[in-house]
Amino acid sequence: MRIIPAIDIIDGKCVRLTQGDYNQKKIYNKNPLDVARQFEDADLEFIHLVDLDGAKQGKVVNWKVIEDIQGKTSLKVDFGGGVKSTEDLERLLELDINQVNIGSMAVKEPEKFIAWMKTYHAENFILSADVRDEKVMIHGWQEQTPLDLYTFVGQFATAGLQYIACTDISTDGMLSGPNLGLYKKLKKRFPELKIIASGGVSSVDDLKELQYIKVDGVIVGKAYYEGKISLNDLKNVN
Repeated sequence: MRIIPAIDIIDGKCVRLTQGDYNQKKIYNKNPLDVARQFEDADLEFIHLVDLDGAKQGKVVNWKVIEDIQGKTSLKVDFGGGVKSTEDLERLLELDINQVNIGSMAVKEPEKFIAWMKTYHAENFILSADVRDEKVMIHGWQEQTPLDLYTFVGQFATAGLQYIACTDISTDGMLSGPNLGLYKKLKKRFPELKIIASGGVSSVDDLKELQYIKVDGVIVGKAYYEGKISLNDLKNVN
């Protein structure tokens, strides 16, 4: 199971939100590159980098942070937040971003996302399915859609999708434990997909439970920043 620490960016700073609420923002570090280097120094391999300004504005905003982390660390970066244009996508791929998360655009323009997977190779993408009560949310979790999670994922699973990151927004930032039932259902319905769990991780025990149900990866955010899980814990889960 891949351990994927999260770095969320607003105004160039490393922050965390609670349940996706931009009004519940806490700044943890003014220099996200320093945070990324901490993960790199701990021999972690992956990070999940999110441009929260980009998610809100519908275009990538924090390019300097992306370029710094990508150019000055050896971390494998999966990036998300406002990727809607082919121009932004190609710029990210030219920077050798490991994988690009696509959320709102996949909801609004599913045919375009399918075309991107065919043109730029499906392994370079993660479908970002952010849900509340199993309904898909978009635009930085600000807007609920009528889309059912499983219908949403199904249209891309049949078109070659390989990776999905699913966040249960009701657990995100709450340190109350992940929604294990959600990931079990996803695995049962889509056994061919590599599923990345996100939201609610609060302890090493949570990581072990996710490992037990055999998700491909788990994103760890607030639990690390609030000292509930140490770098050493993250390094030694496997």
